Amino acid sequence: MKLYPGMEEEYEKRHNQLWPEMKDMIHEHGGKNYSIFLDRETLTLFGYIEIEDAALWQAGADTKINRKWWDFMADIMETNPDNSPVSVDLQMVFHLE
Repeated sequence: MKLYPGMEEEYEKRHNQLWPEMKDMIHEHGGKNYSIFLDRETLTLFGYIEIEDAALWQAGADTKINRKWWDFMADIMETNPDNSPVSVDLQMVFHLE
């Protein structure tokens, strides 16, 4: 995902005030241990989340609260026509447990 220039503080502020119903949706759809990192040089965001089930997690994208969140965030980051964040899946090249 990628922020628009100058939106770093606003992005962090909005996530520090994440709506309780958005937190509930994330947990109800199997998400936990969620972190988002910012590369300040490129304004690229890297998200990491552990999920219980890929299909359950994907279903969360179609919830009313998630669509509302996308609309809320659309003015500060690159989005698709439906206001979902433009994102690219990263290829894992190393893992150690």
